[in-house]
Amino acid sequence: MKDFLPVLKILLRFVIIYMVLVLLYQFYLNSYAGEVVDPFTRIVAKQVAYVQNLLGFPTVLVDSLELHSVLFQTSGKFTTRMVEGCNVISVAILFAAFIAAFYKGSKTFIYILCGVILLHIINVLRIAMLNVIYLKYPQYEKIGHDYVFPAIIYGGVVILWLVWIQYFALKKVKDA
Repeated sequence: MKDFLPVLKILLRFVIIYMVLVLLYQFYLNSYAGEVVDPFTRIVAKQVAYVQNLLGFPTVLVDSLELHSVLFQTSGKFTTRMVEGCNVISVAILFAAFIAAFYKGSKTFIYILCGVILLHIINVLRIAMLNVIYLKYPQYEKIGHDYVFPAIIYGGVVILWLVWIQYFALKKVKDA
């Protein structure tokens, strides 16, 4: 059993950190239950609209309390809608819990912060590209939404995990 103790500690740390973060996030979401979307989801929608406007796709955000969504009206056409699940927080929680499970001092928190920022940027670009696909290439909507773009965000998480494990968590300390 002693051989499995380090693995069990990592697994236990992951589960505890993940559950605490999920509960905190749920508490945050519950405090905005009567709103169209929570403030962070709205910020992400505004950032997506900003990127799309920069790319030459004029975008207006339209609130829909009925759908609990912010709708993207891109070049005069409704393309997609921003819901809480698209804001990358649940993915960031999974990422952060995994990294923290392999705790390596203060660099753990720096890596989590940098990773979450990178995932956020990837997510904003992902949603903007998805809206362009809905507008210009509607025949690829389903493949883009259901397969390609989830692979981009989760692929980013896996790459960040692998980098953490390879270069930080399992790095051997050299003797002086």
